[in-house]
Amino acid sequence: MSTPLALLTSSTPAAAKTPKTLSFSGYTWTVKASGGRKVGPGPNYFVKKNAWVDSLGRLHLAIAKVGRHWTVGEVVNTRSLGYGTYTWVLASRVDNLDPNMVLGLFTYDSDPAFNNREIDIEASRWGNASDPTNAQFVVQPSATAGNLMRITQGSSLPATLSFTWTATGLSFSAPGASPATWTYTGADRPPTGASLADINFWLISGHAPMHGLGAQVIIQAFTFTPG
Repeated sequence: MSTPLALLTSSTPAAAKTPKTLSFSGYTWTVKASGGRKVGPGPNYFVKKNAWVDSLGRLHLAIAKVGRHWTVGEVVNTRSLGYGTYTWVLASRVDNLDPNMVLGLFTYDSDPAFNNREIDIEASRWGNASDPTNAQFVVQPSATAGNLMRITQGSSLPATLSFTWTATGLSFSAPGASPATWTYTGADRPPTGASLADINFWLISGHAPMHGLGAQVIIQAFTFTPG
């Protein structure tokens, strides 16, 4: 993470950089910044100005070209929420995203145990403009058979996407998609731990948008119901 340095005096050691945070849907979120270098996912250049909350309390994440580089945005909840229902309400369409763009709604633990406790809802055509599907439900590792379900998200708004993660089950829901639900039955459902809710908007392999244009997504709300 990268933020402005604190003011220093000649007798004061350099202070640790403090991550930028924002308030959204009743939670505090850390804004990811990669300090002028490319990092995962992608890798991409993550910058603070590509994440903000508008006057209606909605979160915006942008993909924009700055100088020679395409930059992306991400925010991470500062609270670990554990088992329950994670719900994101979208106020912008994802069925028409540039094929090289990805919107990620997920949990992630920096500890690699249990595949980083990563559970994903992702909107993307993964670089294939002709793919009739445009999103997916995922339990990592995604390459394992039965850990990924492709879906087709419609254009109606607002769009609600969620997953319910408990000690005994894991299920996904997107009422505006086809299929609209998926119950995971594989062996990789992670136990609860220190995972954090995360939202990012990024470019596959750091490639420029296929159509050469930036974009933004708007998240109307995030809610969590313990369970």
